[in-house]
Amino acid sequence: MEFFSGQESLNAIQWALRAIIAFFFLVFIAKIMGQRSISQLRFLDFVLAILIGNIISHPLSDEGLGLEGSIITMSVLVTLYLCGVFLSLKWDTLRKIFDPPPIALIEYGKIHYKNLKKARISIDFLLSELRKERAEDIQKVALALWEPGGTISIFLYPQHQPITHSTLATPMQPFHLPKTIIKEGKIEYNELQKIGKDEKWVIDNLATTHNQKIDNILLATIDENNNFKLFLYN
Repeated sequence: MEFFSGQESLNAIQWALRAIIAFFFLVFIAKIMGQRSISQLRFLDFVLAILIGNIISHPLSDEGLGLEGSIITMSVLVTLYLCGVFLSLKWDTLRKIFDPPPIALIEYGKIHYKNLKKARISIDFLLSELRKERAEDIQKVALALWEPGGTISIFLYPQHQPITHSTLATPMQPFHLPKTIIKEGKIEYNELQKIGKDEKWVIDNLATTHNQKIDNILLATIDENNNFKLFLYN
């Protein structure tokens, strides 16, 4: 078991044995921590993952460092992790620190820009997550929550829930994804070029139809019929 402690040099077999022991020990640690730490990284999981990765990497690359100290350290950290999870189930204050409540990004078809900043996510990321859920129109979204695990839960209004065309017996209409022409008070010129419009056309339409200036707009989209949908800073 000389490879287990610090050595001036290790041969190939000893390096391999270190890696094998570290691998199975990490599998054992992951099993103790449970499925939650694998499926999603919450605050406590994230901290522990960084610590364990840093601790186990050094003895695997430096023969002068023993593996025993790393395993003891990781065992203590996992014990603290399990205690933290258990205590967070008992006390609400601790639970709010480790598992903060979800943040509302969209409510009743309106974007909460302050909450976007609080969650530290961009408009682009929000739109990407909406597209994944086939929610191409923000005004169809009753609620969108930024979850502690780093995902967005999206709830559409009941009348916009997915249904089959066979149920309605209606002809299928072609799909058109609305284009973002204004984002955080700035015009998206590339998108304007795709629809054959320019900045003056946007400014004139905003002034005459919506009585708004570009600086006041968090997000503006346009559909295939040139209909605007505006979301203002709030």
